[in-house]
Amino acid sequence: MFDIIMWLLIIVSFILSFVGIMYPIIPSPLMLWIGFILCYFTFDPGFTWIFWSSMVILTIILIVSDIFANGYFVKKYGGSKWGERIAGVAVVVGSFIIPPFGILIVPFVVVILIELIQKRTGKQAIRAAIGSLFGFLGGVVAKILIQFMMIVWFFVSIVIW
Repeated sequence: MFDIIMWLLIIVSFILSFVGIMYPIIPSPLMLWIGFILCYFTFDPGFTWIFWSSMVILTIILIVSDIFANGYFVKKYGGSKWGERIAGVAVVVGSFIIPPFGILIVPFVVVILIELIQKRTGKQAIRAAIGSLFGFLGGVVAKILIQFMMIVWFFVSIVIW
């Protein structure tokens, strides 16, 4: 019975990691790590240093994916350096303001304002802000793929164990 409860907790933590993509109040990387650590201390699956090192690297990529994706797309859509930098900050700030919509709205509005302050036309400002939306969506796709890869790797490691 204890094993079943622990596996349910591990699976729930993995599910919550995906919920955390849209509701950033739930920290996705932390939820993944709770599942890994619960399994490790409960079942001693013999994870190798390769597993742990890879999970650390993928976690770092997971954490910064939103920031980099947002900045990249703002730049690609003609945004300024300030628009690019502020878009990354706005994603983090937006995650705490009216979740989950703040992640979309705050970077969009802030990028428009920054671009207008820098004497860009309204069209250029909106184009850069649209870039921030694409950045968010790109970050979401990246996070889903990375989290899925981490979870699959976890279960493959369990089966091999």
